[in-house]
Amino acid sequence: MATEHPSSTSAAISRLVRPRSVAVIGASADPAKTSGRPVSYLTRHGFDGAIYPVNPKVDAIDGLRCYPDIGSLPEVPDVGIVLLGAERAHQAVRELAQRGTGAAIVLASGYTETGAEGARRQAELIEAAGSMRLLGPNTIGLVNLTDNIPLSASGALEMEHFPAGSIGVVSQSGGILGALLSRAAARGIGLSKLVSTSNEADLDLADFIDYLADDDATRVIALYVESVRHPEKFRAAALKAAAAGKPVVAFKIGRSEAGARAAVSHTGAMAGADRMYDALFRQVGVIRAQTFSDLLDIPAALATGRVLQGRRVAVLTSTGGAGTLVSDSLGVSGFETPAPDAMTAERLRGLQKGDHAALDRNPIDVTLAGLQPDLLRGAIRALLASPSYDAVAIIVGSSGLAMPDLMADAIRDCLPESDKPVLAYVSPHAPQAAVVLNQRGVPAFSAPESCAVALGAMLAAGQLKAVSTAPPTCASNDIDTSDLKPGSLDEAAAKQLFARFGLPGVREVVVTNGDEALAAARDLGERVVLKILSSAITHKSEVGGVAVGVAPHDVPARLASMAEDVRGHTGSAPARFLVQEMVSGGVELILGMHRDALGTAILLGMGGVTAELFQDTTMRLLPPSGGLSRDEALAMLRDLKTWPLLDGFRGRPKADVAALADAIVAFSAMTAAMGTRLVEAEINPLFVLPAGQGVRAADGVVVVGEA
Repeated sequence: MATEHPSSTSAAISRLVRPRSVAVIGASADPAKTSGRPVSYLTRHGFDGAIYPVNPKVDAIDGLRCYPDIGSLPEVPDVGIVLLGAERAHQAVRELAQRGTGAAIVLASGYTETGAEGARRQAELIEAAGSMRLLGPNTIGLVNLTDNIPLSASGALEMEHFPAGSIGVVSQSGGILGALLSRAAARGIGLSKLVSTSNEADLDLADFIDYLADDDATRVIALYVESVRHPEKFRAAALKAAAAGKPVVAFKIGRSEAGARAAVSHTGAMAGADRMYDALFRQVGVIRAQTFSDLLDIPAALATGRVLQGRRVAVLTSTGGAGTLVSDSLGVSGFETPAPDAMTAERLRGLQKGDHAALDRNPIDVTLAGLQPDLLRGAIRALLASPSYDAVAIIVGSSGLAMPDLMADAIRDCLPESDKPVLAYVSPHAPQAAVVLNQRGVPAFSAPESCAVALGAMLAAGQLKAVSTAPPTCASNDIDTSDLKPGSLDEAAAKQLFARFGLPGVREVVVTNGDEALAAARDLGERVVLKILSSAITHKSEVGGVAVGVAPHDVPARLASMAEDVRGHTGSAPARFLVQEMVSGGVELILGMHRDALGTAILLGMGGVTAELFQDTTMRLLPPSGGLSRDEALAMLRDLKTWPLLDGFRGRPKADVAALADAIVAFSAMTAAMGTRLVEAEINPLFVLPAGQGVRAADGVVVVGEA
């Protein structure tokens, strides 16, 4: 479909999500059938608009007049739910569009997900819709809990009641929509809107993120992602949500990647599509859920609106074992559980007499036998007021289960006194206790690890910075690369390209025989590096094509033996060699680029022959135009586990971080300037010398595509 103006799309989605009238095309009088569900759910769950079932074989459905065709409807419906099969759905879509319907929801499968014939059907569907918007096909629909509008055939709607709340859900899977709806209801977690986008013939993930960013009823947006089909739209929508102060949490499936194995460079093997999603999510402020359960746990915590400012957590318990479980999980996740400060400990001791309480350590163990809500309130208030803690995790043990409302109310009463996060771990299996706590605004979890996950997300939400506010670098479009022919460049040519964009290489000489190599080596130092020079062999060390630390007088003999080694591995001897100065005293890094359907990323990591072994890397996606900013380059350096090696670890000289940041910026500018002509590019190793001495590209890979 033609791209709509954003305001047009927003208005169309508003009409879709909050219709005043709904036509159900192909409605069945049997509510047990999938085609009978939408009318049944609309009436059962309180939709107060007009419902128009369309079925020529039935006079009435669920007490509503049934119309023989779309042309017979008494008014133009805002939304049409199309329950016909793929072979007929386009006919209904065309008729709805001709009448001026705002949007159609097409439930049928049998489109692009099935192959070429399905793709033809989907194209037919899009053509039939014209300017009318489409949700689906192959969707289960949408559910607007805020306004009691279920436009769906999901069996999860058989439940009688769903708590409305402030979490919006957008899923590219219809079945997952029902799974989240039912799980949230069972836990007392309130949702606002749920949308299944599925095939996304028209409206997609980004469209609904954009809509929910403006939705007053939504505070947090949860995503179930199979793939981002329109990366720039997604980027813009996620940034809009971040600007609106609405965290976006995404669970992305499809983590295993086999295609990267075919890449020429180390970068291609280390990047992979899933790493690209990590980079995209990080840059636009999306919090990634690592497990499916996190997709509810994290939004439930973020929906409280409380922001975690630090890593110090008080664990309040009346059962030692459960408190230790939570405390241990927090410690593994990088949180601290310090003992109470003297003033807080004194305040806690004043609440409970006797020797039963352990109030000088953390977890803070109090006796709640007999359900003493006043004691619980006092302890929570003391911990919230304490300067030693940034959050409080409360263990709800068996003593709190007999009367969960009493426990939940005591915790809720303390919430207005502080904006620090407060959450609960329900230790025995007690789903109803968790429901009561969630309904009182206290995120409650049944796994101790979930407490750490939730607090980690709250910390991330407080520290989120979307893309840097610094402007991107110039794309260096004035640098001419038209002389580069398609194919792999040899190492010398690759480094000459880098030099055009301001990336210095090591001193080196191209030679063809031992005499030339000896002369070159005498000019380059006491020890040199000898390599084969070939555009066909990228990983030279694997075929015996690299020798390090060779004395000049040994170069001719080493060149001859290297030629024989390479002949043994490849079947042919190299015609050219490189003699390079040997760089010492620097840190070896890898700097590369990777491009796929999601965008173009710059990768930085520990380099050399161990690059793929250690996998200490970080990535940033390029902005829509230009390269990375200097701020982003510096942030990449601090992402690395090996950052201390650059920052003077254990007395090492500090590396030239400024020159390294310049190199990252220059490399990204080259990548942006060459665009899709640059298929692969990598510097490995990039030597980072001590402060003031710069960086040197010691090896390079470049694959150039057609102009």
